[in-house]
Amino acid sequence: MNTQTLSTSLPLVAADTGRTPNKALARAGEIAARFSLGLLAPLAILALWQLASAYEWIPVQILPSPRQTWETFLDLAARGELGEHLSISLARVSWSVLAGGSIGLALGFAIGLSARAKAYLHPSFEVFAQFPVIGWIPLLMLFLGIDEALKIVAISFAVVVPVTVNTYKGILAIARDLLEVGRVYAFTSRQTLLRVVIPSALPSIFSGIRQGIMQAWLALIFVELLASSEGLGYLMTWARQVMQLDIVFALILVVGLVGFVLDWVLQKTENHFLAWNPKGL
Repeated sequence: MNTQTLSTSLPLVAADTGRTPNKALARAGEIAARFSLGLLAPLAILALWQLASAYEWIPVQILPSPRQTWETFLDLAARGELGEHLSISLARVSWSVLAGGSIGLALGFAIGLSARAKAYLHPSFEVFAQFPVIGWIPLLMLFLGIDEALKIVAISFAVVVPVTVNTYKGILAIARDLLEVGRVYAFTSRQTLLRVVIPSALPSIFSGIRQGIMQAWLALIFVELLASSEGLGYLMTWARQVMQLDIVFALILVVGLVGFVLDWVLQKTENHFLAWNPKGL
């Protein structure tokens, strides 16, 4: 009887062990399919670009070929010029995110935690949030000139808004039941903030920081295009002025690639730290 039981259970064990590789293969196939679909649009654009360049639908002085653009990119990288300007741009973004993110978190917590602060600050913040970064440039030039302070302050403005909004919305969305638990355990204000408010609002705060960093990267290019003597935006402006559009196209690809990598890293970081708390509970 034991032999019969063993013999009948063996196929089940084999079937169970066989399903795991099948699921892994199916998952890998699904990821590969999504990746392939994501490449269709870039490959189509690249093919159209190559055709337009090969048949000179647009003059080569205006639309350089993909090969020429790639060679220009390699040349900029080999000379160290690309790395130098990219490091300057990334440093500006870092300082702006630090400054704008700190202000945004402070405003977000103040508006979310204090009804009085919300009454005083929220209307003015709503007006401030309606102005695009580029609209502040003329005014900032009057007070700060065109030095480095102008870039940092202007880019910081782009960070403040998403960080503030996501922070106070995350706090206002905290379930009342969680706050009642804190009252039952007689939490102090500091304990309530550290054990209830911040963990519950953390998904929204992370989302605001991620949006703020991406907004900073976009604002950086605008600011450097308008008023800068260093950085990727400045290099694009200089290349356009001397009609070296292969450099412009190469830098457009660099800006897009860096932005994509930044967003991917931020998304993975957000998923890693919030895996334990997917609903902010």
